[in-house]
Amino acid sequence: MASSPSPLDLAPVVPVVVVNDASDAVPLARALVAGGLPAIEVTLRTPVALDAIRAIAAEVPEAVVGAGTVITPGQVKESVAAGARFLVSPGWTDVLLEAMRASGVPFLPGVSTTSEVVALLERGVTEMKFFPAEAAGGTAYLKSLAGPLPQARFCPTGGIGPGNAPDYLALPNVGCVGGTWMLPAEAIAARDWGRVEALAREAAGLSALRPQV
Repeated sequence: MASSPSPLDLAPVVPVVVVNDASDAVPLARALVAGGLPAIEVTLRTPVALDAIRAIAAEVPEAVVGAGTVITPGQVKESVAAGARFLVSPGWTDVLLEAMRASGVPFLPGVSTTSEVVALLERGVTEMKFFPAEAAGGTAYLKSLAGPLPQARFCPTGGIGPGNAPDYLALPNVGCVGGTWMLPAEAIAARDWGRVEALAREAAGLSALRPQV
């Protein structure tokens, strides 16, 4: 199997999805893909998360489904076995990092400090999740990292919405942002996939803001 592309390069926004009902996974993924957001992070926060990843991988081939909130080597194995094509963690340890590296799929280990970024660069990792983005310093922090550590690229997640996403995407060291604003709780509860698709399309339009490299 060919290796998956980095989630940093697929779309300006990676939807961060919490699935509470496995039957919602496929129509939700189809709505996001139709709106132009093919990279979908399903967080391992609910008992049906792996079932959701499995269903999306099997029934929505145009989606690039990944697993989020990955914090143990066991979750790495379970996620990849379910069909996850990338992995995202809120933080990292050497044990978790080695498990993600051995998985064979792209991964974004979470960082929130300069020392963590330097430690990952030391280990040959240049693509990372910046979390929790707003609480950890936001765009000002990331901008200050671009000078001394230009080789690091980030997917900021945490506190990002349509109002501040453009500011993040304008930074040269940001490949994409993660967010949930295209997945309003009331739309999911009502299974209003048309609204999800429309919000996804608006988010996908932010691609014009990304610096050309």
